[in-house]
Amino acid sequence: MRLKPGALLRFYSLCGILVQVAATKSKARGSQGQFPLTQNVTVVEGGTANLTCRVDHNDNTSLQWSNPAQQTLYFDDKKALRDNRIELVRASWHELSISVSDVSLSDEGQYTCSLFTMPVKTSKAFLTVLGVPEKPQITGFTSPVMEGERMQLTCKTSGSKPAADIRWFKNDKEVKDVKYLKEEDANRKTFTVSSTLDFLADRNDDGAVVSCRVDHESLNSTPQIAMQVLEIHYTPLVKIISSNSWPEEGQSIILTCESKGKPVPEPVLWTKDGGELPDPERMVVNGRVLSISFLNKTDNGTYRCEAKNPIGRNSTEYVLIVHDPNALAGQTGPDHALIGGIVAVVVFVTLCSIILLGRYLARHKGTYLTNEAKGAEDAPDADTAIINAEGSQVNAEEKKEYFI
Repeated sequence: MRLKPGALLRFYSLCGILVQVAATKSKARGSQGQFPLTQNVTVVEGGTANLTCRVDHNDNTSLQWSNPAQQTLYFDDKKALRDNRIELVRASWHELSISVSDVSLSDEGQYTCSLFTMPVKTSKAFLTVLGVPEKPQITGFTSPVMEGERMQLTCKTSGSKPAADIRWFKNDKEVKDVKYLKEEDANRKTFTVSSTLDFLADRNDDGAVVSCRVDHESLNSTPQIAMQVLEIHYTPLVKIISSNSWPEEGQSIILTCESKGKPVPEPVLWTKDGGELPDPERMVVNGRVLSISFLNKTDNGTYRCEAKNPIGRNSTEYVLIVHDPNALAGQTGPDHALIGGIVAVVVFVTLCSIILLGRYLARHKGTYLTNEAKGAEDAPDADTAIINAEGSQVNAEEKKEYFI
């Protein structure tokens, strides 16, 4: 049998369709084990994000990356979106990798990798963009500050995402008791963070370095720091140092007046017992030093050193006692007077003890009757002696013997 040309053409077309359907079904069965794999990415604002989609088993099925707005970025190796920041890194049947440079906060969101099987399979990758905090600034400091005044220093930084952490240090020692405030910026993506350090100015804080430190995960363990050197003005602190701890007559002594204050104190003023130095020839003042030569008893007294600056004045005193070197030398041998005094006290206590003992015994004396008083000598036996004793009570008083 011979087919007509038109019937033959329809036969070939039907065969082609059947072959295509069979191929499609076979491809669909083969794609059941194919899944695109992606990972979330975190990048610092201004950096570069790399998005990678992998398929372990792929039978020449196309891959595609799209942005959070569902705009196609790359379809296999073909660029679909005109954005110079987006570039192809690698394109194959098993991988489609792209990069996004100069990332901004608006690039954050969920990106989709699609594998065009029947049906289409997708995998999501979330791009997180970290907002870098601006360099912090310390405000509220006025120089100089008077001792005792309250100081409030504020450290502020903006543009962080998530919110940055602020810590205070004074001479590398962290200060814990501070106030912390977090506010959302106008773009509703980043934060402005501020912290306030509140304390009373003290002279020990003069020259101290107060630093505000901003920590954030976008800074790669390198915090941003702002510093402020404190300048505290205070009244002088005065102290007198003596060159001789045991001054004697004929010797010399040097009294040094140490004064510390800010501003630096003016030259000190020396006085003795509330008045001027009585002997300028022996008592010489050179700056903060008072030198007294050829000491004698008239130099005994209270010496005052006074220092002042524009903030106030302060003073301290030193009591000078000049010793007799001869009296000190006489005390080097045995102190006979002291020994004699001790002996006298011992003798006196002994005599007093004897007198008191005698008085006590005299008040408690005892009596007894002798044998003679009882008539025992003339009695032939004991019974007769008792009878004689009873009759001789009167005469017995005359034969009492006393003992002490």
